[in-house]
Amino acid sequence: MFYPAEPRHLEQLLEAFFRKKDPGIRSLGIVSPHAGYIYSGETGACAFSTIPPDFDGTFLVIGPSHRGYTTCASAVPWATPLGIVDVDTEFIDALDIDIDEAAHQDEHSIEVQMPLIKYRFPRARVVPILMGDQSYRAAESLAERLLQTIEETKRDVRIVASSDFSHYIPDETARQQDLYAIDALKTLDIPEFYRRLQERHATICGYGPIAAMCLVCRALGAERAELLRYTTSGDVTEDYNQVVGYAAIAVV
Repeated sequence: MFYPAEPRHLEQLLEAFFRKKDPGIRSLGIVSPHAGYIYSGETGACAFSTIPPDFDGTFLVIGPSHRGYTTCASAVPWATPLGIVDVDTEFIDALDIDIDEAAHQDEHSIEVQMPLIKYRFPRARVVPILMGDQSYRAAESLAERLLQTIEETKRDVRIVASSDFSHYIPDETARQQDLYAIDALKTLDIPEFYRRLQERHATICGYGPIAAMCLVCRALGAERAELLRYTTSGDVTEDYNQVVGYAAIAVV
């Protein structure tokens, strides 16, 4: 539903997405969208392009649970048309988060990131985490557990927050709301990010993963976030009445 099932077709599409993508920065964490590739694939590639293609460490991939499951991890390998993405089971064992494969089975927020990772970083492993409670307190708690596990396992990690932005509102309104929220991330001010979400009643689906990612990156030495690309579904459909927003953000 979200990307081609035929390997060669998918590979050609990803090759086109990553072509001439070099933002000139190196990120500790990114925000990448999780819509169909026709809508947001190039924006996702823009975010992942801030990580060198020879990265062979561990991606901590945090996505929102659209079906209301509690925060949980997956510990089995993930299949993509381009091959298997291995899971860092040692990291997951040390993380002390419940394993719930059923919660991940029909959830697209993490799945959509996997072909991008497999294509660009074939030797990397992943830690898939679905986030249920997305409150600021929950984001802090998850960030603390991730940081403890990074210290314990000594892993070289990059953190991926899977999130789309405004949902099914006029294009102009989406851009105003989304860029207003993203502006708070420039200084990694997560309390202000939450305040702006509440103020504008923003419909960003992965705000918790974004917050947790930024908190981890800040603790690891990151100082700012940069918006690399912002688009909406209207840029593809030319229907600007009901759009979804997509952003590629790098935390450096």
